[in-house]
Amino acid sequence: MRRVAAGWALLLLVAAGAADARPWSWLGVRIRDLSEQEMEELSKKHGIREGFGVVIVDVMEGTPAAGGGLKSGDIVVGFDDRPVTDTRQLQRLIARGPVERDARLTVLRTEGRRALTIRLVQMPRAVAGERVAAEYGFILREPDGPQPELGGRRPGGGAAPVVSLVVKDSAAARAGLEVGDVILQVEETSVITRDAAREALADLAPEKSLRLTVRRDARHVALEIVPMPSR
Repeated sequence: MRRVAAGWALLLLVAAGAADARPWSWLGVRIRDLSEQEMEELSKKHGIREGFGVVIVDVMEGTPAAGGGLKSGDIVVGFDDRPVTDTRQLQRLIARGPVERDARLTVLRTEGRRALTIRLVQMPRAVAGERVAAEYGFILREPDGPQPELGGRRPGGGAAPVVSLVVKDSAAARAGLEVGDVILQVEETSVITRDAAREALADLAPEKSLRLTVRRDARHVALEIVPMPSR
């Protein structure tokens, strides 16, 4: 499960893990889980209780994380007064706090442990759309070239987004979504670009079923992605 989570968490911006009526909080980093070797090294260096955490892979410019002093390579081991063990937990801990509030992150660096105070802000809508897709277990990308609709180009010359990753054993995988599927419709909304798909996904709640229409080869396929039960 740790390897599966790491497979897509690297592509995500740390944010809310569960949808609700309020805006999602946002930190602005790309993250991954620790490898087993890294956990062993941390345990030896900092004590057995430090054999966990989340690696900061990239800190995006102009984000709360950058302003708060987070750096690539930092290992987050605490959020406020709670230990951080993996990527999904960190995402959900951020989600619980309101937008525009200060969060205290404990990080490990080569020189030792540091406490950073970072003010969370509201997640941009494009990022929120990506986050929703990831909750169901898939990631979108722009197509490599023009995507013809059956019978010709899509109106306006748009290029519908393509599924680039489906996480094994995720809700999307169980529903039959496949890498290479072209997203044509999200719920009742037709989408002709990746931005349009992210916009349509941004308002959805990942705890509810998601209906997609995709093009697979020469066929249109209707899928319903039923969320995985909470653990």
